[in-house]
Amino acid sequence: MVINQQLTKRFRKTIDLSIVVRRFSEKGMRMSAKAEINLDEHSLITSALIKSHVDTATEIVDQIELTEQTARLALILDLAYQGFVGGEPAATIVHRLAGRLHELRAKASPAVWRQLIPVAQQHRVAEYLLQDPFTRWSFEKPRGYSGDATLLDIYYKHHSADEIVASSTPLGQEIYAYTSEAASSVAGRERRDILARTVDETARRVENAEVLAIACGHMREAELSETLAAGKLKRWVGLDQDPISVGTVNRDLAGTAVEAIDGSVRGILRRAYKLGTFDLVYASGLYDYLPRAIGIRLLQRAMELVKPGGEFLFANFSDEITTDGYMETFMDWPLILRSADDMWDIINSALDRNSIEAQVYYGSNRNIVYGMIRKRGF
Repeated sequence: MVINQQLTKRFRKTIDLSIVVRRFSEKGMRMSAKAEINLDEHSLITSALIKSHVDTATEIVDQIELTEQTARLALILDLAYQGFVGGEPAATIVHRLAGRLHELRAKASPAVWRQLIPVAQQHRVAEYLLQDPFTRWSFEKPRGYSGDATLLDIYYKHHSADEIVASSTPLGQEIYAYTSEAASSVAGRERRDILARTVDETARRVENAEVLAIACGHMREAELSETLAAGKLKRWVGLDQDPISVGTVNRDLAGTAVEAIDGSVRGILRRAYKLGTFDLVYASGLYDYLPRAIGIRLLQRAMELVKPGGEFLFANFSDEITTDGYMETFMDWPLILRSADDMWDIINSALDRNSIEAQVYYGSNRNIVYGMIRKRGF
């Protein structure tokens, strides 16, 4: 092949990942044994659900393009592999790899890109990349779905994930030092800070404020909330379909105004829960997995839970991120990326603009876009 001619001499190296694999696998089995999660399939939180939402049966793959892009992908991955074998700094290798995968994803047709994902995942460079605890947790999915709360703890650098990081190989920790500081990870931590700040602003504006977090995960923003610590909130309800997340929140935040309960997007849409109304409702990471139609319906229902004068905040990773190619391949973490226009489209399609005030804005590095909606008082 032409690609092989472009590469220097191949090096082969056997990497013993048995200890890392065993620790991750055992941890995943322990979690699974404690509680099973039934995915409601309204949020596309696995690669299989994403694929089922795309009509691939009628999709036409251009074979010439596929051949050309497969060759480009092979070169990209071989160069990354060669970098690891040659002892280049992990940050340099992964930064270069992520950038090239982003460019390839942008140039390839969606149909061809979907064909390239498993090719990348099966490449031998994965043996190096999966030593990163962040990449490995995402790829292996111990809870059975993408973007689980522990994955967020890993890129939050939360102390609860210290053991997972410490159990990684030295190379894995070196890669993690880069991936946990990638722009998308920084944006995720900023999102947590924005949530805490928004709750505090609500509590200072409204006496005995009531807050609802949809798909709350481990609700790490609560640990940063000044008004929660000061006892200024009447209640802060977290809703999540993962019983492990619900149990973690109720354990870690026992004795506060926080209470987590089992619940899903499907249940919210069906009005299955008697939740009451709230001064603030937010969905911080959920929309990354919601098709447009479900996102519109959820917004309509969420606004029914908002008191007059109250607010709904939702966030979405933006289509400006440059880690998308890496996330979809080696992390097996596909997201539905959106622009500010996409957020406005959801708002305008769901609500009567005469009854609300709305704004859409980006986070500081534009990797996450936010929509804030205030229900007019009556």
